[in-house]
Amino acid sequence: MKNLSDIEIIESVKRGNEADFTLIVDRYKDKAFNLLKRMLKNDMDAEEALQDSFLKAFRYLNQFREEASFSTWFYRIVYNTALSVIASKKRKIEKEMASLEDMPELISYDREIYAKAENPEEYLMKLIDKLPVRNALVLILYYIDGLSLNEISRVMDISLVNAKVLLHRSRNILRDLLLKHNYQEEIL
Repeated sequence: MKNLSDIEIIESVKRGNEADFTLIVDRYKDKAFNLLKRMLKNDMDAEEALQDSFLKAFRYLNQFREEASFSTWFYRIVYNTALSVIASKKRKIEKEMASLEDMPELISYDREIYAKAENPEEYLMKLIDKLPVRNALVLILYYIDGLSLNEISRVMDISLVNAKVLLHRSRNILRDLLLKHNYQEEIL
């Protein structure tokens, strides 16, 4: 049963085998939880948002049109759920980031993060976690989850050009932060 494709499982669920949806849950719960945890910066909020995301996916499964992969469609639900949680907590979501100077609070966290990290990969992930939601998300989706720019643009509901720009700016912010403190020799 676990060797079935997402589409085969979805078709089974649509035919009335609702218990088969647990296969989808098992397949996507870890990546979706990690994404939510990074966006919401709180395990409890992430768990609640994950449950909401799966409920929404199940409820609207008939609207899945197979124009994109199920993972892209589901990540879009996860992303929108996280944004709803953020909005309900009245957090400000940054639309565009131009440079490192736009994030003075990140610079103060930087030395603390670097001092506590045990290896370069851990340092980079902790640094990415401190970036604004949209910047961190695009880096995670592209480099960790392996989504294409087309998939990222659909998940984040932005144009392909904006996805490319956001990825470029996010990489530059991360690079500038590394260069500012001469960490590139150890990290890059």
